[in-house]
Amino acid sequence: MALLDFFLSRNKNTANVAKERLQIIVAEQRKYNNEPDYFPQLKREILSVICKYVNIEPNMVTVQLDQKNEDISILELNIILPD
Repeated sequence: MALLDFFLSRNKNTANVAKERLQIIVAEQRKYNNEPDYFPQLKREILSVICKYVNIEPNMVTVQLDQKNEDISILELNIILPD
């Protein structure tokens, strides 16, 4: 049983190492992507509010954040309204 426990605990450690590496990769991608961490949730919330009042598909809304300089950010929202 000790041999089996060794392999099971090793898999658990390997999973933790893989998880940590993935977290590092995601953090690096976010750094280079220039999007704040809250931006994906902001997109979802804006879309849900718009869908309450207008019957549209999610692909009809685009949300983009532009950083002009350190002090100025522009949130651009484009909506294709149905006829």
